[in-house]
Amino acid sequence: MTQLLACPWPGRLARQAATLLLLAAAGLPLAGHAQGGAAATATPTVQLPDFSELAERVGPSVVNIRTAERPAPASGSGPMDPNLEEFFRRFGIPVPGRPDPRRGDDGGQPQLRGVGSGFILSADGYIMTNAHVVEGADEVTVTLTDKRELKARIVGADKRSDVAVVKVDATGLPFVKIGDVSRLKVGEWVMAIGSPFGLDNTVTAGIVSAKQRDTGDYLPLIQTDVAINPGNSGGPLINLRGEVVGINSQIYSRSGGFMGISFAIPIDEAMRVADQLRATGHVTRGRIGVQISPVAKEVADAIGLGLPRGALVQGVEKDGPADKAGVEAGDIILKVDGKAVDKSSDLPRMIGAIKPGARATLQVFRRGATKDIAVTVAEFAADNAAAKPAEDQGGAPRPAKSVLGLTVSDLSDAQKKALRVSGGVRVEAADGVAARAGLREGDVILSLNNTEVANAKQFAAAAAKAEKLRAVSVLVRRGEWTNYLVIRPAQ
Repeated sequence: MTQLLACPWPGRLARQAATLLLLAAAGLPLAGHAQGGAAATATPTVQLPDFSELAERVGPSVVNIRTAERPAPASGSGPMDPNLEEFFRRFGIPVPGRPDPRRGDDGGQPQLRGVGSGFILSADGYIMTNAHVVEGADEVTVTLTDKRELKARIVGADKRSDVAVVKVDATGLPFVKIGDVSRLKVGEWVMAIGSPFGLDNTVTAGIVSAKQRDTGDYLPLIQTDVAINPGNSGGPLINLRGEVVGINSQIYSRSGGFMGISFAIPIDEAMRVADQLRATGHVTRGRIGVQISPVAKEVADAIGLGLPRGALVQGVEKDGPADKAGVEAGDIILKVDGKAVDKSSDLPRMIGAIKPGARATLQVFRRGATKDIAVTVAEFAADNAAAKPAEDQGGAPRPAKSVLGLTVSDLSDAQKKALRVSGGVRVEAADGVAARAGLREGDVILSLNNTEVANAKQFAAAAAKAEKLRAVSVLVRRGEWTNYLVIRPAQ
């Protein structure tokens, strides 16, 4: 007699084992049952992408870029006392102002400066890379995958976007296909090809970690976990269709090496820059003359904006395009030509893409309502001199006590003229909730809860009415800067 043994497996496995033992005892075939069990417990296989075909197809379009610079003439390199020169030579000390063979210095030949990557845009030899790869270079050498070395000239470089274009004299070169960044999805597989540490045509892969990553640079970047190291700069980021979607340009690192986070310039933005560089050798951008900051959530709630969005205008350049059009400090720019400004960093890029001299329509949020303003865009000019904060001209009437922890006074005509405002009140003292909100002596309050304040009497009436509210939005001018502060009355 067949004896059933105690099964050490619990639950379902115990019942399956018992069934198998009974079938075996009865001499019945186990194949069907075993196959069913295997099918029930089978783990589905996940097919990972194969990058080999992509590497073969795109690889020949990726180049290694070496840069060199000529050493600056050493000061004091004129005639030296022969005895002193002999002293240096005898003891093996480099002669000041003379070539040093031990360092490979042959006295004026360009010295290796750095190594980077690039990719060919057209068959006639236009190549895209990073501006920081070729910055300060006197000579640029491009090495193709077939080992040909070609001298290149710098067509143009734009530091603001970190995009550069160089040109080699060649024809029939393999070139990349440009992709559509708007189709790129977070989690999508991507591949990089470059020359990390000078190792030509190194292939690495990963996924898109985030899009529109604001790192403080001019352009929003693509974040990936693709391994990027020194030498990868300027190389392409490629999707599974073999299209270039970005230029690998930065890494986040505390060690100097790859730590799992890398960034690429979106190719659509880079191509706009490259087209201008190829056409004129430089990039022209638009500007409207405003200083901006993000809109805080508590400010958006307090002024009735809803979601924190747009760009808060903190200052308007005197006689600049925005000033002439009627943009005011405290306005929140929500749209440019109908396109939403989701965050403040979007505005410089959107205005910069507009041709100088063209007109743009800004939708601004001002004192609880939206308004359209037409502005003529000017050409961007770096290093604009910031206007000095207006000085206190004095002569203001005696301060009057107010509520919300504030003591305010009317502005004199001289102060209004200096600040270029038609109304407002000067903070003479800030205590309690007002001080905690960040207000201080010398601030000028322009509006309270989206209502303009012309003088101290008007301010007192508006403040008394606002005391019962949970939060009070105050538009404050401090020097040349304007910002919203939120006062939260004590409970």
